[in-house]
Amino acid sequence: MDLKYELYIGAQPEKVWEIFTVPEATKAIFFGSVLKSTFEIGSPYEYVGPGNDGEETVHVYGEVLAFEPCRLMSFTEHPGPSYRDNHAELVTRVTLTLDTVGACTKLTLVNDQWPENHPSYENTKNSWPMILSNIKSYIETGKTLDFGW
Repeated sequence: MDLKYELYIGAQPEKVWEIFTVPEATKAIFFGSVLKSTFEIGSPYEYVGPGNDGEETVHVYGEVLAFEPCRLMSFTEHPGPSYRDNHAELVTRVTLTLDTVGACTKLTLVNDQWPENHPSYENTKNSWPMILSNIKSYIETGKTLDFGW
């Protein structure tokens, strides 16, 4: 049930890293949301942006497990409170790894530790390829993809 994706992006790791940590970049990729965290191991994080609860909707949240700038980020992930009543019980792990390959960056994303019958699994399985494709497009062209939403 683990979700694992690998892609190669025509940019250095520092540029790819910005997508996950710089508010202007996260807004472009994560549907207007920004990542709020101190990035210290054990600290909370949340992606907050427009949604069910207005401009400050918490889409996902969790705890930072690992953080090495321009190389590795790992965190637990819960769906936001407006998505599931039992959001606190629904936890997975997301790990992002960046490796330099020539003049490119290999981005590996693993979303694992899924509990059996997690209600967000199918949606997440379909969303990650769209998000990762959007990341690659944005970094390489400066434009996000038009998914027709």
